[in-house]
Amino acid sequence: MKADKCGLFFESYGQENQIFPSPVQKTCLGAFLLFLLIVPFILDSYYLSLFNLIFIAVIGAVSLNLITGICGQISLGHGAFMGVGAYATGYFMNLGINFFEALLLGGLVASLVGIVFGLPSLRLKGIYLAIATLAAQLILEYVFLHWDSVTGGSNGLALDAPAIFNFYFDNDLKMFYLLFFFALISTLAISNLMRSKYGRAFVSIRDFYLSAEVIGINLFQYKLYAFGISSFFAGIAGGLAAVYAMYITPEQFGIHLSISYLAMIIIGGMGKIIGSVFGAVFITLLPEFLSIVSQHLSAFFPDISTYLLGLKEGIFGLILILFLIFEPEGLAHRWHLIKAYFKLYPFAH
Repeated sequence: MKADKCGLFFESYGQENQIFPSPVQKTCLGAFLLFLLIVPFILDSYYLSLFNLIFIAVIGAVSLNLITGICGQISLGHGAFMGVGAYATGYFMNLGINFFEALLLGGLVASLVGIVFGLPSLRLKGIYLAIATLAAQLILEYVFLHWDSVTGGSNGLALDAPAIFNFYFDNDLKMFYLLFFFALISTLAISNLMRSKYGRAFVSIRDFYLSAEVIGINLFQYKLYAFGISSFFAGIAGGLAAVYAMYITPEQFGIHLSISYLAMIIIGGMGKIIGSVFGAVFITLLPEFLSIVSQHLSAFFPDISTYLLGLKEGIFGLILILFLIFEPEGLAHRWHLIKAYFKLYPFAH
């Protein structure tokens, strides 16, 4: 790879296909990761809890972007797959299995469930597949509520703090590093998957499935791969959410959660890993932003917080519509334009 003032010039496909092809990108990433490692010693527990929620959301959003944004299979049951991972992790932990093994087993159970509900993808696509995954969401919600011996039913399921080698992650500071580790590993894993033959097959299925089938890609097989891998990471996200809250209820994994994750990848950018991160940050911090706005306006409009609370879902929908109209490619596209501007400045093109 050669670099000069005009940009990067690649001499092989392998160089061009690197996740971070330029030294500047690697330096910026290293600086950002270093910042995240020291930030827990700067912020209080409230802001650390926001970071922790963002890390969980990043894992869930990246996994949904794999199946919907990269493979093109619309899923409205992602929240339920996270719930499967959460309940499975909690169940195995309560059996005495250590946290790390229980989390992986929870991800595997979620993967198997995702593959089962991905079977209709052989015959269905588009809105019909979306309805099938919505049915999966409703079926799993019913299971969460009524399988009392495993899920605890409406009473929920209590969990102990996660521990690795007798080290307990029992506060926000310790959970920050645990969740950051899994968010980083999950993001890198799916980013590398995108560079493999599986990732290229997923993209070809999304772009034009008939051409993909003509060149020898087994559509059904790779769709099931996508559902299985996506559901595995969704299960990991659900398991981490469960141990972070230390309590699981069926309401945590309802249809609203699936819609929220779908909004994350739309706002962040469909098919873009960095877009999943942007969308997760945006949707997680949106309620906090509305809360801050209501606090500042309460001095002039005493009842504004009540109105904003009632309009929360409407504001959420309005923001989603505005993104679809004015920024359909999401925040990842805007980020790309910003980088291109500074790379080419002061030239117009």
